[in-house]
Amino acid sequence: MTRVVFTCGDINGIGPEIALKAFKKIFTKKNNNQIYFVCPKNVFEYYYKLTKASFKYQIVHNQDFSALKLNLIPLADAKMKLGYPTRYSGKIAFQSIMKSLNLIDKKIADVLVTAPISKEAFKLAKITFPGHTELLAKHEDNKDYMMLFLSEKLTAGLLTIHIPISKVSKSIKNKIIIRSIELLHLTAKRDFRKFNPKIAILGLNPHAGENGLIGDEEIKIIAPAIKSLQKKFNVSGPFVPDAFWGNKTYIKFDLILGMYHDQILIPFKLLNFNNGVNFTAGLDLIRTSPDHGTAYDIAGLNKADESSILQSFKYAIKIFQNRNRSIAESQSN
Repeated sequence: MTRVVFTCGDINGIGPEIALKAFKKIFTKKNNNQIYFVCPKNVFEYYYKLTKASFKYQIVHNQDFSALKLNLIPLADAKMKLGYPTRYSGKIAFQSIMKSLNLIDKKIADVLVTAPISKEAFKLAKITFPGHTELLAKHEDNKDYMMLFLSEKLTAGLLTIHIPISKVSKSIKNKIIIRSIELLHLTAKRDFRKFNPKIAILGLNPHAGENGLIGDEEIKIIAPAIKSLQKKFNVSGPFVPDAFWGNKTYIKFDLILGMYHDQILIPFKLLNFNNGVNFTAGLDLIRTSPDHGTAYDIAGLNKADESSILQSFKYAIKIFQNRNRSIAESQSN
């Protein structure tokens, strides 16, 4: 049994809706996992009715949890303004995350699945984190982490995360690339049970710099970092980014490392828009999330697709099981 806690995300977006729709599918079949949902009671009830849910649930304030029904851990009733980021929605989203982390820290829950939040709502609520990833890393005081995107078609990570394009080049350092490759290899082994993963590294510039004619980061930084690890890991690159995706070279690799956000997210979402999962690699905490945002434009319309959060649930359990298996094997050796 895995104990999974879901956050509600931004209550003015589609987070609560996709969570409820996922629960409908989880509880349609026999479920042996313990499911917690941290959400304002009135928001939960609104979407329970909207989605025509019929699964059993209980409101809990202590440790009287059940594996047979949803365990709703209520936050204070919240004022909803569907379709808009507000100070209040940012505050509620943050409270849901922190309450969920408390369950993880107290070993009441094993893994975390987060619904989408709004950076704008966080800012309005004077919460300084740009996203889940940085908040969770700070919670663990962990500097070795990565946004990793998972699907059946590809697994890809980011060297830099939520920074402006103008700052990407200066953020690419030899030691950061080396550490990122090491983290990818560790994650593949520990969380996905791939013991000799093939890792591809993308270049930064058009044509991967074309031998220094269009930028020299590949020659001076990226290629030397790759070369320094090739005796230890099965790592290749730097690849010309557009050709890498266009020629479907990605299918030959287990993991891919991109230099900046859209270099990975654009092709990933084209290939996996409704089924992609965001996993925060490198943390002790196992956290997965849909790879889409709050979708304010369809909030409250019962049109949101729950596939990505449902996949997030499945990946969280799979990673938890794989990690426990890896720990057991290391202890027996």
